[in-house]
Amino acid sequence: MSTAKRKFTSVRTSILIVDDHPMMSLGLAALLHNEPDLAVSAEAENAHQALAAISVRRPDLVIADITLPDKNGLELIKDIQALHAGLSVLVVSMHDESLYAERVLRAGGRGYIMKQEGGKKLMEAIRHVIAGKVYVSEKMSARILEMISGGRGAPSASPVERLTDREFEIFQLIGQGKGTREIAGKLHVSVKTVEVHRLHLKEKLELKTGPELIRFAVRWAETQPAG
Repeated sequence: MSTAKRKFTSVRTSILIVDDHPMMSLGLAALLHNEPDLAVSAEAENAHQALAAISVRRPDLVIADITLPDKNGLELIKDIQALHAGLSVLVVSMHDESLYAERVLRAGGRGYIMKQEGGKKLMEAIRHVIAGKVYVSEKMSARILEMISGGRGAPSASPVERLTDREFEIFQLIGQGKGTREIAGKLHVSVKTVEVHRLHLKEKLELKTGPELIRFAVRWAETQPAG
């Protein structure tokens, strides 16, 4: 799918959709097309296309999935903020916000909403971000505010939540069955760097051996929604 395959009438707020699922892109584009003050200026299937589209189309808002075929969505957000500081990014994902919402905000994103929330909530999130506000669910907002205020808050449901973004990315790739060299190649880092991260993963997840880490990561990956 070309990043500019479908064009819409230019209106006040231009939006770039980044999602490798055609049905999701079609549905979101149709939803936005019905809003008189919004327009889809371009679409992209991966991070590379997204960055190219931003340079050409100069959208006001990027709506992106967290899972992309060529790069983790968190890394895309960081790239966008490095190259186009201040450009708003709203993440729309199948994945549980308890694992990703805070990471998205730390990376420079302006909001996080799960795909199953539906069109009405999605439009609410979009308008919040366009207005310069941050959008997360009420539950997630309360949790973040509790953390900021110095309260103990709810304990993490899983030690996975305590991983750094890079550790979390490598953990996901291990869960997908990828080996150390394959992970190094995909992330453009050295094998030694991946090995160090694997060591940290075992420590943080309280696992003693490499095979235990692989089994834990695979079992965790099997519980996550696709896309």
